[in-house]
Amino acid sequence: MSALVQEDHRGSASSLAESSAPDSASVSGSFGSSFGREKSIRSVQYDSESLSSRITAPPDFFDPNYDTDITWLEDDSPYPEVRSAVANYDDPSMPVNTLRAWVLGIFWAIIIPGVNEFYYFRYPSIMVTGIVAQLVSFPMGRAWARWMPAVKIFGVSLNPGLFTIKEHVLITIMGGVGAQAAYATEIIAVQRVWYNQDFNFAYQWMLVMSTQLIGFSVGGLARRLLVAPASMIWPNTLVLCALFNTLHSQSYTGIGTHSGLSRERFFAFAFLSAALWYIVPGYLFQALSVFTWVCWISPNNIKVNALFGYRSGMGFSLLSFDWNQIAFIGSPLSTPWWAEANVIAGFLIFYWFLAPVIYFTNTWHSQYMPISALGPFDNTGKPYNLTRILNPDSTFNHEAYKAYSPLFLSATFAISYGLAFASITATIVHAVLYFRKPIMVHLYRSLAEQPDVHAQLMAKYPQVPEWWYGCILVVTFVFACLSIELFPTQMTIWALIVALLIALVYIVPVGMIQAVTNRQVGLKYVARPRHPPSTTYQSPPPSVITELIVGYMLPGRPLAMMMFKTWGYLTMSQAMVFTSDFKLGHYMKIPPRPMFWCQVRAWQIGWCNAGLLDRRYV
Repeated sequence: MSALVQEDHRGSASSLAESSAPDSASVSGSFGSSFGREKSIRSVQYDSESLSSRITAPPDFFDPNYDTDITWLEDDSPYPEVRSAVANYDDPSMPVNTLRAWVLGIFWAIIIPGVNEFYYFRYPSIMVTGIVAQLVSFPMGRAWARWMPAVKIFGVSLNPGLFTIKEHVLITIMGGVGAQAAYATEIIAVQRVWYNQDFNFAYQWMLVMSTQLIGFSVGGLARRLLVAPASMIWPNTLVLCALFNTLHSQSYTGIGTHSGLSRERFFAFAFLSAALWYIVPGYLFQALSVFTWVCWISPNNIKVNALFGYRSGMGFSLLSFDWNQIAFIGSPLSTPWWAEANVIAGFLIFYWFLAPVIYFTNTWHSQYMPISALGPFDNTGKPYNLTRILNPDSTFNHEAYKAYSPLFLSATFAISYGLAFASITATIVHAVLYFRKPIMVHLYRSLAEQPDVHAQLMAKYPQVPEWWYGCILVVTFVFACLSIELFPTQMTIWALIVALLIALVYIVPVGMIQAVTNRQVGLKYVARPRHPPSTTYQSPPPSVITELIVGYMLPGRPLAMMMFKTWGYLTMSQAMVFTSDFKLGHYMKIPPRPMFWCQVRAWQIGWCNAGLLDRRYV
């Protein structure tokens, strides 16, 4: 697609129709292709070969994010947040699958998972996210373009020219694909600490690979429903798109001939200001982070601390000067306001109203425990001692359980489990009521048939065949079966199949809800902040239902329960992570096949390295 784009380099404009590959022998010289110059993200006009301007009718199904006020659509998205963050043109000649992108991407794919896995079981924990790779790889790529010699090795150029936005996206995806510590490592840690089981590296590798990459394959198969439709906007992904365009664009804030700050410089000022401010609540005066000022007035009053306290109370103080605490369950800046309003309403009703009623009426003996706590308690009010109810072979001892104590939960923990069971039905019912029409429409619609400029642009690239994802699914399923059969895990293959079926049932409803609302209804938040706010915990619906089902199918087998739960909910969890990356590549016009290989290779390399660190230090 060719288009005139407004460029601020030397005050000129260059047509994408005249673009050509850059001369790799000259890094600092002038380039004929448009990627050689920084540009804004909005096209000015299209030539006769571009997509024609057209009037797009609103969808005949429920879509809360659709811009109903728009009366025309000139080759752009019908969603205002997408229009403001995503470029509505593409330059297919822009380098993306370069040696520079792979070297920097693999570097971050090794560093980030290794650091996160090393600190996952340590305090204070450090969580390095993909944003680090996104920010730091930008000057690294610019330095590579400036100082790396422009020579070729085996026909591959060491320096393909200026550092492009597509290379930057590919590096960020490779760095962030395995950023979160693998949930299966908790199974390995529990086996060592609680059950004295230390299986070899082959078991650990197959367990982690199967639990993570099955979700990748399922997410790839669900692209037709969760990525291609324009209504699946993925608000959090738009934040990354805006940052990429900020770093690579030199459009200014001024009007007409009046100058102003560039997007890049404005971001630098905001970034430095936020970093300097964090020193205050993060180090100098940490009380500002959890500003429980009411408890300072009456520090010994139990009721006041139960209501206004933060670590084990309900947090009625409602004041924080730390953005990490404000955005703990997701940034409010990227979530649609109506979705935030639903979250706030539910929180007020169930946690700020119902939880205190349960606690102060001593329902379920809740006054013998903190009003808000994540762990179970015994009949003496102490943390539950799990070792007292286990047999030597790590199975459940029912007689020891009756002799010891029933299990008691705090008021907020009990409510969270109740809400999780309610969400199981609510998620499916919501999908049937509101998503059945778009599911039927998009199930048989190809990428090229989508009435969306971004889908039309991406349809010009060779697509990833679905059998590629099917092959990964088969291989990783075999890994799961081998880890079950070759080691005494108390798990069975038929139970594995049931767990995967549960994940498959929820993948599309949960994915659509997250893509529209930016709220992860069915996911478990695994990040560990400095002061975990217990009142925000909610056990995920697929996790709860898997715990319940495996308890009936394989009673008294805690290790099998953990594995069943992992395959049941982590398959969906990883599918959401990879699907959001697919959407990022979709918005930034990354060719699908390089995208596929960078995700697979980066994940394998990163978690092989993390697995070695885990076995050495955990």
